[in-house]
Amino acid sequence: MTTRVPLHAALFGERERLVVKAPGFVCTAFCFDSGVPALRIGNTRGEVVMLPFRGQQIWSAKFDGRDLTMRSMFDQPARSADYLRTYGAFFLHCGLSGVAAPGPGDTHPLHGELPNARFDEAWIDVDEAGGRLSVGGSYRHTLAFSTDYRATANMRMAPDSALLDVSLEVRNLKRTPMELFYMGHANFRPVDGGRLIYSAPYTPEAVRVRRSIPAHIVPQPGYAELLDALATDPLSHHLLRADVAYDPEVVFALAMAADAQGWAHALQVHPNGGADYAAHRPEQAPCAVRWLCRTADQDALGLCMAATCGVEGRSAERAAGRGVVLDSQEDWRIDLRLGLLTAQETERQEQHIEQAMGRA
Repeated sequence: MTTRVPLHAALFGERERLVVKAPGFVCTAFCFDSGVPALRIGNTRGEVVMLPFRGQQIWSAKFDGRDLTMRSMFDQPARSADYLRTYGAFFLHCGLSGVAAPGPGDTHPLHGELPNARFDEAWIDVDEAGGRLSVGGSYRHTLAFSTDYRATANMRMAPDSALLDVSLEVRNLKRTPMELFYMGHANFRPVDGGRLIYSAPYTPEAVRVRRSIPAHIVPQPGYAELLDALATDPLSHHLLRADVAYDPEVVFALAMAADAQGWAHALQVHPNGGADYAAHRPEQAPCAVRWLCRTADQDALGLCMAATCGVEGRSAERAAGRGVVLDSQEDWRIDLRLGLLTAQETERQEQHIEQAMGRA
């Protein structure tokens, strides 16, 4: 049996208030000082803070004493819906009109309309039989002569797990086909001494560094030389070192491979043996992106961001034949798994990745 608790504006005020209490879970509602409504969902391992009406963003995630969320210039979400004026969430749905920076001739905003979309409705579901809690929401995007779709987001948690199951379903409501460009933008906090392990061949062909520079990026001295080095030997970024800055950013396209169950996996293994974890199904999102940004103001690792396309903007991705086309009333779905593994879980997952890839 599933119990649904609809969310409405009156629940979110200056005082944090209890919304749901279930075995292994406590969920409260509050507003940041900026006025943005938020949910705090706690289980036995930690908590996440979600923005149910702001793109269904997972603003922060903390488990087992670790803050998984990137370090940014924002300590809370801002009122602005401009991507760079309210930046620093642990996870954002990006798209669907385009992802990444718009290229020449593109009109879509940076990472599309989804990251800060104003959701029409949101809710909490408690699965009493399965012992899981989820937060969901629905958003309809309609633009005359162009676009009409409904996106339904969901994030599920178990009471004793530090993993989040995140999904997005999209239905094309038009009578004509719709182009769809998507990226699941998960921003982990890098760990000095962390090792990157993932289910892709460790070759320059399968781990391709982006050489183009988007308009909002200002390269630092030595940036071109860093890209040259990574293009020749991508393995050099597998160990995160305090003395190597990725300023302002480095982006890779990853040729991720699925295991026998259809999942691709990526780890940032910490010196203490635990790991940050990201997984997706390549059949749903055939492209994957890694984003590294290590500066004095921002520290972020997009460990493995599942996508339907690359990061050159809508026109370039369309010309390359990447993206998804939905017929009228057709649905598309993506499933992601994000979070933290214990040392034991990390060891098993690392062995699974290496065996699946046939690496000694």
